[in-house]
Amino acid sequence: MNLGMPEMIFIFLLALVLVGPKKLPALARQLGKYMAEFKRASNEFKNQLEAEMMNIELEERAKKQEEAPKILPPEKLWEPPITPAPDIVSRGNSDDISEAVTSPSQNQTAPAESLPPTIPASTDA
Repeated sequence: MNLGMPEMIFIFLLALVLVGPKKLPALARQLGKYMAEFKRASNEFKNQLEAEMMNIELEERAKKQEEAPKILPPEKLWEPPITPAPDIVSRGNSDDISEAVTSPSQNQTAPAESLPPTIPASTDA
């Protein structure tokens, strides 16, 4: 409804003639109160609708989270095992040390190339 200035003046003059100059201000006041009450009621209705929509969305999200499989975040899916390098001595507890002493592994024996050369015994007698 798009009313211009000429239409507004026509409506005002028509109301002035029909209602009279004494009752027109009271009628305008009453009309303003009704419009304010209508606006307040429509805003309240709109707010209730928005609140209900938000509640429905929250319920749907909660259902989706319950139905979704429990997955670890991407950075926790797989972590490679941390193993020390073979030639580094670890500072383990006493059980690790006693195990290493009682059962030496084959990797800890020195290769034959690193042994000092043997000198044959001379027979000068």
